[in-house]
Amino acid sequence: MKLLKDILYKVGLVEIIGSTNVAIAAISFDSRKIEMDSLFVAVKGTLSDGHKYIDDTIAKGAVAVLCEELPSILNDKITYIKVNDASVALGIVAGNFYDNPSESLVLVGVTGTNGKTTTVTLLFSLFKKMGYNVGLLSTVKNQINNEIIPATHTTPDAIQLNALLRHMLDKGCTHCFMEVSSHAVMQNRISGIHFSGGVFTNITHDHLDYHKTFQEYIKAKKRFFDMLGPDAFALTNKDDANGELMLQNTKATKKTYSLHAMADFRCKVVENQFSGLLLNIDNNEVWSKLIGNFNAYNLLAVYATAVLLKEDKTNVLTTLSTLSSVEGRFQYIRSDNGIVGIVDYAHTPDALLNVLKTIKDIRTGNEQVITVVGCGGDRDAAKRPIMAKIACDLSNKVILTSDNPRSEEPEVIIKQMEKGVDAVNHKKTISITDRSEAIKMACSIAKAGDIILIAGKGHEKYQEIKGVKHQFDDMQVLKENFKLFEK
Repeated sequence: MKLLKDILYKVGLVEIIGSTNVAIAAISFDSRKIEMDSLFVAVKGTLSDGHKYIDDTIAKGAVAVLCEELPSILNDKITYIKVNDASVALGIVAGNFYDNPSESLVLVGVTGTNGKTTTVTLLFSLFKKMGYNVGLLSTVKNQINNEIIPATHTTPDAIQLNALLRHMLDKGCTHCFMEVSSHAVMQNRISGIHFSGGVFTNITHDHLDYHKTFQEYIKAKKRFFDMLGPDAFALTNKDDANGELMLQNTKATKKTYSLHAMADFRCKVVENQFSGLLLNIDNNEVWSKLIGNFNAYNLLAVYATAVLLKEDKTNVLTTLSTLSSVEGRFQYIRSDNGIVGIVDYAHTPDALLNVLKTIKDIRTGNEQVITVVGCGGDRDAAKRPIMAKIACDLSNKVILTSDNPRSEEPEVIIKQMEKGVDAVNHKKTISITDRSEAIKMACSIAKAGDIILIAGKGHEKYQEIKGVKHQFDDMQVLKENFKLFEK
């Protein structure tokens, strides 16, 4: 059975019971999606254990089962493969099923708290403009050249991931740029994947609902770089306190980039304004349509990655200057009466701080900054008061509102945010649960020259409330209210 290639030494094959001469038509770790002649991989998940559904999958047509624990009663018509870790084995089996497409692509993974989506999207656009057939795997969307495939997770599961990479190869792609989330690393979604390079953007307070401690979160990011092979490169942000930690133990070629420290790739921000950035990258001046110091880091990481992939520096810099901003990442519009509106995905304290600092650097000083911000439900609650405090400290007016409350009550989330509002900032802060009304309020009090920041949801076109996704687009609501108050 070719699907078991490398299982022995990468996972630990305990035993095989039954025939290995079995034709497998599909693989699945979801018992609800089993097809005839499938291999079912019983994975112990956070919510349920696949081992409970082994008999169900056999009844539906599974002919082989890969598991960590054998059922008490075995079916003599079924092949059972017992391994030490089924989640790791799933990635290897999925790779084998699709003929290991990652080994035939130039695949670069980008990880970090902030900047992943922008960096991979810019890399995708850069290489596409330079004439390559390219794939993209991101939080916003998956894309194969001009074909857009909706994304459900930052990093797809192991089967979806290999299927997408195979589809990219079949469509003639030579390169793929993908986000690698800490969840994906810990859940072994990238098990068996061959990366040509890895990029680290930064690490700040986030996902502690899942990882529990900041140290565990750091370890999850670092584990990605520990997985890289000697033929890959590991590129890290030297200005981040944990940047060089990522390079410890990696077998990959170690490279760094920085705006402030000595590094392999350096950049200086010459000008930063609403019209864009003037950068000096490796002693070459480059104009970009993107805004803010955080985008200077993203652009530098993109440049460094392209150079490490042996692209011509001049061609990279020339093409880099033509790239546009990513949807929902410091995406701004100006109303007819001179109000600036900015929609940004900032949903972590550090991301919100970076966006508001960028606004502070660009503003003349006379205009008001009005920030509309919420925090997601069923996620790290510790950051809620911190987000509110940052918004208050760097804004003239703050409207606390609902984000994606999910299963939580939005009023409870807002109350937790309010704990970060000190006595000095109470007068400039109001709470409006309805996000649409909060944006409307911001537009109604803004005057010519003022800046409205709507933070937290960015590119998202929905608001998730009690398990239901309702259509909601921050940019669309902002535009509608600009028109309303222009009359």
